[in-house]
Amino acid sequence: MIALNLPQAELKIKSNENKQFIFDIIRKKYVVLTPEEWVRQHIIHFLINVKKYPASIIAVEKQLTINNLKKRFDLLVFNKKGLPEIIIECKSPTTAITQATFDQIARYNMALNANILMVTNGLEHYFCKLDIENKQYQFLKDIPQYSKTLNF
Repeated sequence: MIALNLPQAELKIKSNENKQFIFDIIRKKYVVLTPEEWVRQHIIHFLINVKKYPASIIAVEKQLTINNLKKRFDLLVFNKKGLPEIIIECKSPTTAITQATFDQIARYNMALNANILMVTNGLEHYFCKLDIENKQYQFLKDIPQYSKTLNF
């Protein structure tokens, strides 16, 4: 797998029957190592080790229903009230971040109502915050550090 534009993470990788697997510390199991999973696992470690989010408030690949269609978000961080705070869409490093990527996460957010959205392919990262008053998104430089004094 290629190096990402993220801090180094101590990832557990194993091989079995000509396939590689990576350990997901949230789901507590090995999952097939795909390029998208490589990015997702780095983001999980970034959230926990750099931004100091507790693993207990992070959900990985859960199903949601949008217009009677079943979809799966990549990562969701909850606040202290148990409500969605940050939704994260991970793409393979070879996948360009396009308007379609933002449209996808915006559709997911219609069902989740998270305050912050993050889109990444591991090389490029985009962050935006929902401005409810003006019904638009404002781009941010980064996602906030975890703090018990915030909504988290």
